[in-house]
Amino acid sequence: MSDTGLQGRRIILGVSGGIAAYKSADLVRRLREVGADVRVVMTRAATEFVTPLTFQAVSGQPVHTSLLDSDAEAAMGHIELARWAEAVLIAPASADLLARLAVGRADDLLTTLVLATEAPLAVAPAMNRVMWSHPAVAANVHVLERRGVAILGPGSGDQACGEQGAGRMLEPLDLVRRLGSLFGPRPLQGKTVVITAGPTREPLDPVRFISNRSSGRMGFALAAAARDAGAAVHLVSGPVSLPTPAGVRRLDVETAGEMHETVMGTLDGCDIFIGCAAVADYRPATVAAGKLKKGDQRMQVDMERNPDILAAVAASSPRPYTVGFAAETDDLQGHAEAKRLAKRLDLIAANLVGVPGSGFEVADNRLWLRWQGGDCWLGPASKEQVASELIAFIAERFNRE
Repeated sequence: MSDTGLQGRRIILGVSGGIAAYKSADLVRRLREVGADVRVVMTRAATEFVTPLTFQAVSGQPVHTSLLDSDAEAAMGHIELARWAEAVLIAPASADLLARLAVGRADDLLTTLVLATEAPLAVAPAMNRVMWSHPAVAANVHVLERRGVAILGPGSGDQACGEQGAGRMLEPLDLVRRLGSLFGPRPLQGKTVVITAGPTREPLDPVRFISNRSSGRMGFALAAAARDAGAAVHLVSGPVSLPTPAGVRRLDVETAGEMHETVMGTLDGCDIFIGCAAVADYRPATVAAGKLKKGDQRMQVDMERNPDILAAVAASSPRPYTVGFAAETDDLQGHAEAKRLAKRLDLIAANLVGVPGSGFEVADNRLWLRWQGGDCWLGPASKEQVASELIAFIAERFNRE
């Protein structure tokens, strides 16, 4: 594995009760492979799934399980552990553990240590898909995100219960990479970012719709980059075939009207809004109740304007730092600047479509950024690289203003 930033780092791995605890032994091994010094703290429930002896063998260090261990307190108790750690990763983090962290419980060694440390905290949730989607769990995760806790995952796929969906603990190698980002710059720590992505679909009848060629890849890359910068990310997505970035809250919509309603409902507490979706400007004035049949050589469809999401966000109060996108086929800078001024945006990112290395349905992108008093180019590069650079630029502008 390439440099992760974990060489010589002192990491506490907390293990809570869940079947995914079997992955945590491999996680210890992977952390040690990249040069981290690992100490393991287990909840009592965790010891029912994997024995402390297993973790002692792979870590080469004693395993800590009890808050009221007189021998541990004489050597490295919860205060000593808390001061020793440079980062705390809890993997797996069960629904119960997330709830106890959210309310500040300190009823075992692991939760007490979390309250006593000043080291950054990351959790890797692992639970059944229905539990992960429960409003109580979502509320607890939101509380932790607002406190700056890094939520690593969960992933999606087969679950131990035989079901499929979101709730799987991320794989050890992925967790090692994500944990390394805690030691890099996190300029959006504690901030909330709302991002729109993908196309919208405006129905003509129950079968047909009007849409565009957006794949959503740029918006999803921005969501992952904002997450890595420390933000709590809400991704409002039109219909796309992309996996949700781990640790990002995804809200699926179809029409521009649905996207407008969802975005406006997520603005409470929003610090930065990035409108990356290719939203349809118009929709059919009427939607046929049944499938439209062939008739004359021409068919006329009356269209009406959709709500302007970017303008509505920019006009909201309190107003988030508002970033818009402009996909153009000509006069890129002129059209983009006119859009920025008309919608009163803080920043606009514009790209040409229909040309190699930029726009829809391609892996790369090139953006022209324009703000009051300046402009610059990003790329050409992969959409993931451009997204990372754009989020860093937005964070710098936001924190400066």
